[in-house]
Amino acid sequence: MIQVSKIIAGGKGLAPVLLKRASTIELDWDIRQKSRFEATDSLGRQLGIFLPRGTLVRGGDVLVAEDGSMVKVIAAAQTVLRITTCPTHGSPFDLTRAAYHLGNRHVPIELKPDHLKIEPDHVLADLLRAMHLIVNEVSETFEPEGGAYSAGGHGHAHEGGHGHAHAPAAAPAPHVHGPDCSHGHDHGQEHTHQEVQPVAIRMHSHKPHSH
Repeated sequence: MIQVSKIIAGGKGLAPVLLKRASTIELDWDIRQKSRFEATDSLGRQLGIFLPRGTLVRGGDVLVAEDGSMVKVIAAAQTVLRITTCPTHGSPFDLTRAAYHLGNRHVPIELKPDHLKIEPDHVLADLLRAMHLIVNEVSETFEPEGGAYSAGGHGHAHEGGHGHAHAPAAAPAPHVHGPDCSHGHDHGQEHTHQEVQPVAIRMHSHKPHSH
């Protein structure tokens, strides 16, 4: 068995000729969401995949074996529920509501501009239909959202001229308590007020000098 412990997200940076020579493995989402599994590639080789925990393997990723050979991952078609809006009285906002309710149930969702995909679940299918959405069972690839903190190098990166430079926020101006300031002073510490003692001022009378 050949051990695989490295992944290149989307084959980024690899020359097309290398990708063309790579063997392939076709995996459904149930396998690709695991970081440790076994598979057989297109050359008939037995692979033992040992990736960092939390890694999600996506279609188009390239695995690098211990012998330096590369294996391209193909997302296999599988049974999923395709969710679309009702063409008669629906609106795109219906998909937003559906994604919200599915997210509350921690359901893996693939988000598309005009539809959603989830794994088969008859209870959720009934819920979605009650929301006037169209739910069809189809055989397609499934690439659900991985979350902002998922491992595996699939986060959204800003590169080159697309980067967002954020200037540091300016420090807020100090609040000055004026005569019209009426909010309470509850800053977690006591304010010590020193009493100002009146200062006696001695007046010196100047007598005119007689010449």
